[in-house]
Amino acid sequence: MSVRKLKPITPGQRFRVVNGFDAITTDKPEKSLLAPNKKSGGRNSQGKMTMRYIGGGHKKKYRIIDFKRNKAGIPAEVKSIEYDPNRTAFIALLNYQDGEKRYIIAQNGLQVGQTVVSGESAAPEIGNAMPLSQIPLGTIISCVELRPGQGAVMARSAGAFAQLMARDGKFATIKLPSGETRLVLVNCLATIGVVSNSDHQLLVSGKAGRTRWLGRRPRTRPVVMNPVDHPMGGGEGRASGGHPRSRKGIPAKGYRTRSKKNPTNKYIVERRKK
Repeated sequence: MSVRKLKPITPGQRFRVVNGFDAITTDKPEKSLLAPNKKSGGRNSQGKMTMRYIGGGHKKKYRIIDFKRNKAGIPAEVKSIEYDPNRTAFIALLNYQDGEKRYIIAQNGLQVGQTVVSGESAAPEIGNAMPLSQIPLGTIISCVELRPGQGAVMARSAGAFAQLMARDGKFATIKLPSGETRLVLVNCLATIGVVSNSDHQLLVSGKAGRTRWLGRRPRTRPVVMNPVDHPMGGGEGRASGGHPRSRKGIPAKGYRTRSKKNPTNKYIVERRKK
């Protein structure tokens, strides 16, 4: 993984930091694993804007990712490491011995030609998916299931990883990227290794137009609005706007939204830091 700082030959490139893409091996995706990705522009079926600051963006196809890794015991060869415009991590194209092709989230260190496998009999090596009951304690993992057979939902973005801390009965204790420590059933699958593209956090877009290419329209700060538009609007001159809050008056900072009656609270050993 590497990043490149561009020469300031234009104002937009002066501070721009781009990905080196040295891990990418091809620029052409597998056609059989593409799906249409329709944009809403933040509008509902009546054409009314229901989400602000969404619109435009470059046209892109969705890559169908195998989050379940349910082809247990069948080895697959890594054919390529590819860029995915729909996520921060890179993806890997697997070619299974039975001829099927699937995309998975690529881990750091995954190489073309490497063989990966999933299931209880797999070895704890990078790219292999295993139940938490078979993974050695202390192992760095990613793409973790929350319920057996659901598919990976945790630690999926670029550079993310969790750590298997302990096992007790039918539960494993996992430290998540947010800092939360949580109990997960030991028959849930997880992938060995850190998610690829860990340099993603170092990238600098350089200009506002690149944000527009991602489908994000300019966001108006609430403090510059009028009182009719937002609780933080109005005032003489540059008023600070009081407490940060949403249009509905819900506090924006330091406000816990998790329900105290949530039945899964008992599985959280330690909450994430504020």
